[in-house]
Amino acid sequence: MTNGQDAPDWSTRPTTPEGWVERAREVAARLAVDAVERDREGATPYAEVELLKDAGLVPLLAPAEYGGGGQDWTTAYRVIRAVAAGDGSIGQLLGYHYLWAWAARLVGTPAQIEAVERQAAEEGWFFGGAVNPRDDDLVIREEGGELVFNGRKTFSTGGKVSDVTVLEGVLEGTDKHIFAIVPTDQDGIVFAGDWDNLGQRLTESGSAVIEDVRVPWAAAAGYVARADGYEFVPRTYNTLNVPLIQLVFTNFYLGIAQGALETAAAYTREKTRAWPYAADRKERGVDEFYVQEAYGDLQSKLWAAEALAERAAGLIEAINAHADDVTPEERGEAAVVIAAAKQTAIDAGLEIGTRIFEVTGARASANAVGLDVFWRNIRTHSLHDPVAHKRAEVGRYALTGELPEPTWYT
Repeated sequence: MTNGQDAPDWSTRPTTPEGWVERAREVAARLAVDAVERDREGATPYAEVELLKDAGLVPLLAPAEYGGGGQDWTTAYRVIRAVAAGDGSIGQLLGYHYLWAWAARLVGTPAQIEAVERQAAEEGWFFGGAVNPRDDDLVIREEGGELVFNGRKTFSTGGKVSDVTVLEGVLEGTDKHIFAIVPTDQDGIVFAGDWDNLGQRLTESGSAVIEDVRVPWAAAAGYVARADGYEFVPRTYNTLNVPLIQLVFTNFYLGIAQGALETAAAYTREKTRAWPYAADRKERGVDEFYVQEAYGDLQSKLWAAEALAERAAGLIEAINAHADDVTPEERGEAAVVIAAAKQTAIDAGLEIGTRIFEVTGARASANAVGLDVFWRNIRTHSLHDPVAHKRAEVGRYALTGELPEPTWYT
């Protein structure tokens, strides 16, 4: 993965948001060296996850007193974006990790939050999740005072490279949804290794079978013991998991688009030739008017999409500042801006991934160049949920002021 690059000295961790983003850029630079080769090979990215750990990016959101980075989500989103510019798959893995590492804060009790975040930071946990809502819920039965999870999930991003996996299911005979964090390396979790898609090839997003995975009631996120059993006390903040991860998507799309534009620009500067039959013939490809116009258009659209993503991150920070009493209106306003940011990032990313071929030239379509990776990555993941529904959410808000209701996708 590092192609002979000297091992960096990452013994000192950054202390500022800018320092963490710069660290992420250093990681991205190492990933970019052989990103095309690794994409073609499609091997399980153990080394890539170790790189994230070595760089200190994994516990970015964990409290500093536990050994974490003590950073906020704005910084996390910028870090995701920076890493994805070097390798979209690894940017996705890191973004999903941050969401699932935050799961305790979303639904856990104060004692659970402290225990999970302390252990995760101290042991360097990398999180995965088997929580695909388009599948049937995992079935949970209560047995001997424990919860026993069973079922199958079509997608389980993080898979074999994760240290712990977030599970979600419904307790038999009830409507109780229960989240739990469990060790990944156990007989009851089997990954099929069947992720074989057009893009995002290194995300370990294949299916998983969950069989008799046992969890004590005390590990059921957000449940507290009562005289008549365990009870979950809901709050609006519990529903922030979807806006958080939709903005994760937005940012690694933007990172992939940035990587595409930077890679193409480097190719144009170094190799693209001017068209010899033009009326206003140029000596270099970079001096061609149509090349300059295209890069100017694409860069402007990317900057605009990034600005909207930054605005959305600001709304997340405002909510996090008073998570215990956030209102449905605040949550809905954040969700609609995130929907707008996501669709804008997809549009910009897909256009960049396509039009870069027009300004690099025929030779740039060679497999060895690998410009196809960027379009394939955004095209694949942007199908996660129909972008038309995101446009309609924003449209309803613009027309009637209607805010998105919490669902598994809004």
